[in-house]
Amino acid sequence: MAESRENGDGPPSRVTLAAVLTVFLPFAGGYYLSYLYRVVGAVIADRLQRDVGLGAADLGVLTSAYFISFAAFQLPLGLMLDRYGARRVHGALLLIAAAGAGVFAAGTSLWQLWLGRALIGLGVAGGLMAALKAITQWFPERRWPVVNGLFLATGGLGAMSATAPVELLLGVTSWRGVFVGLAAATCVVALAVLLVVPEKPRRGPPRPLREQVAGIRAIFADRFFWRLAPAAFLTMSTSLAIQGLWAGPWLRDVAGLSQAAVADTLFAMTAAMTLGFVFWGTLADRLDRVGIPLTATFGGGVALFLVVLLAITFQATTGILPWLAFGLMGNVAALAYTVLARHVPLVYAGRTNTALNLLVFLGAFAVQSAMGGILDLWPQGASGGYPPAAYRAAFGTFTAVCIAAWAWYLLAARRVRLGETRLRPS
Repeated sequence: MAESRENGDGPPSRVTLAAVLTVFLPFAGGYYLSYLYRVVGAVIADRLQRDVGLGAADLGVLTSAYFISFAAFQLPLGLMLDRYGARRVHGALLLIAAAGAGVFAAGTSLWQLWLGRALIGLGVAGGLMAALKAITQWFPERRWPVVNGLFLATGGLGAMSATAPVELLLGVTSWRGVFVGLAAATCVVALAVLLVVPEKPRRGPPRPLREQVAGIRAIFADRFFWRLAPAAFLTMSTSLAIQGLWAGPWLRDVAGLSQAAVADTLFAMTAAMTLGFVFWGTLADRLDRVGIPLTATFGGGVALFLVVLLAITFQATTGILPWLAFGLMGNVAALAYTVLARHVPLVYAGRTNTALNLLVFLGAFAVQSAMGGILDLWPQGASGGYPPAAYRAAFGTFTAVCIAAWAWYLLAARRVRLGETRLRPS
């Protein structure tokens, strides 16, 4: 692995308090806000409709702005992270997010709100990717799984904060006031990243831009990337699509829960998701220490997620337990980011993880939309819901796709393994 370390200057040999305080916590603040921004729209949707006069289709257009700008910036983001460093790139982007929150707070029309939301999506696009890049530089490689798991859990805390706590805030201020507060908080975190996070010294000038762009093409041509990527992005995309949209309608139409019970179940699932990040990171770290490789933990974890998804799809069990298990297991594929970071030279870490992240978010759009198209093949009931058979078809289709991708991951292990790459330090 020596040749795969950046210019011979690899990560440190132990976790230090300085790295936790000056690297982990500032980046965790940015990721916390990125998840809060992603989820808060659902809480204020009814107020937006009332105050600005938006319809359901308008809300769909508005929701898309965050994800469109977020996904579109992933490949440029990876190149910038590897060229300019996580501190400068993420700090500057967070200032754009703060400006977007200000535009959103002042918006009086759909397109003003859309612009604000798009700027927010652009500004938080580096929330996870910049941190993963920084973690590879400031934390020991053997601890990456647990550090990444703890970091990802801060996103879950952001998602939880966007529900009941924001609802409480809306009792004392308007949605505009909430976004003014978010803009101020984002500025504080941006300054913390820019002023507190240390700069990793670089040996020599950065490689020419043409060579770094060529590195992106090399990543997409890497055999191990395509062994891992289908199982990783399809599993994460399906999980995101169900957690972010279709779990609520399923609980209403199939389980027959009231709106309050649906909200409680979704909150519990989000809490389980937050614990799941820590659980999988810690488990992967412990298994790695006793000789079970991260690639095996990834494959086994995806298999468990598919079992849970099958149980939900075919209603093998009822109640809240399947959805708690879904939240706990639904993020296991995030281990793929750590696997890829170990696979490539550190100078490619930003571009490699953003390449996978691009696939994840494009996949989430596709899966979310396709599930809706499948559901529409069945007539809606008097209450506007869909029959259980429609959800079995929608969920079952992508369960089958995920199973096929998981099988490819296992079968391709005979032909390509971790570390077998033509990518070389630049």
